[in-house]
Amino acid sequence: MGNSIVMSQTKQVEAFLEQTVQTISHYLNETTLTGLLKEQEDGKRTYNELLLSNLRRLVVYCEEGLEACRVVLNDEPFRKAAAEKILYRIYHSCITEFFAPKNDVWYEDSRSAYTGRNSIKFREVPPPSFQALIASLEGPFQTIREELEFYETDYRTKMIQSK
Repeated sequence: MGNSIVMSQTKQVEAFLEQTVQTISHYLNETTLTGLLKEQEDGKRTYNELLLSNLRRLVVYCEEGLEACRVVLNDEPFRKAAAEKILYRIYHSCITEFFAPKNDVWYEDSRSAYTGRNSIKFREVPPPSFQALIASLEGPFQTIREELEFYETDYRTKMIQSK
């Protein structure tokens, strides 16, 4: 893959991560556990704590990926191999964490993709604001996942060939 294509993808991922970090950070800065519990009549404290914990983990991964994109994009000359490695890591940390978070508080129902519905399903009923946030993030995450899937197979192939 040419340098210009990898650079373009890195810029696309940088813009995606910048927007994602902004959206999640705003939500986390404006939301409290008490506020989430008030959104539901029978809100479960432990489940809501896990939701917020996973969201904080996701934003940290996205911030790290954003910083890595910025570093590689500012390097002169552009280092294609470094960018590819970063895109691979972003795929495995940010994208994977979104679709399959730790503690399995939500998961991806791959069958939903065929129906045009949101594919993220929650183990328990989440607060409406949290559900709306995840729904708003799902489309952009899906788009970037499709863009970066190449790095998953390409990186593994390179690792196998180098042995």
